[in-house]
Amino acid sequence: MRRLGYVAAKRLALETLGWTLVVLGIAALFLPGPGLLMLFSGMVVLSQQYEWFEKRVDPVKRLAMEGASRGVQTWPRIAASILGVTWLVGLGVFWGEHPPAPGWWPFDPDWWFIGGWGTGTSLIVSGLIGLALLVYSIRRFRGNPYDHHVETERERERHAARHREREERHRSPSGVTRA
Repeated sequence: MRRLGYVAAKRLALETLGWTLVVLGIAALFLPGPGLLMLFSGMVVLSQQYEWFEKRVDPVKRLAMEGASRGVQTWPRIAASILGVTWLVGLGVFWGEHPPAPGWWPFDPDWWFIGGWGTGTSLIVSGLIGLALLVYSIRRFRGNPYDHHVETERERERHAARHREREERHRSPSGVTRA
């Protein structure tokens, strides 16, 4: 019975985290912040609970890994990524400093770089996340490109194992897998 309580608590925690990330990711699509990253992270968490999400996450994950691999295979691409990260962090600092509105600004000066350090911080955090992902990509894929066929086969094996596990859980009388 204790195992059942643990499973229920874990499921509740994962679902709460997943749906929170999805909602915040959707909001961040329209506001400054790493919206796509949060949305995808929420889908990854929810894919642990829902087969529907798992089927949607895998193709996106494959494309992201292929893009990350291609992005670090040449030094000009790495340099462009570092330039983008630097620009994003610099924009966050500039935004946070909230310089005065220039003379050509046609609206109320309060609308110039609205949000101050809140928006600036989200841009800086986005840049740092981008830098962390760039470092990860360099370590994982530099000189060893992503192999689509190998990953597709691993995906099939993982899906088959999860399917067998779900079938076994449904056949179990208490709904809890025995160790």
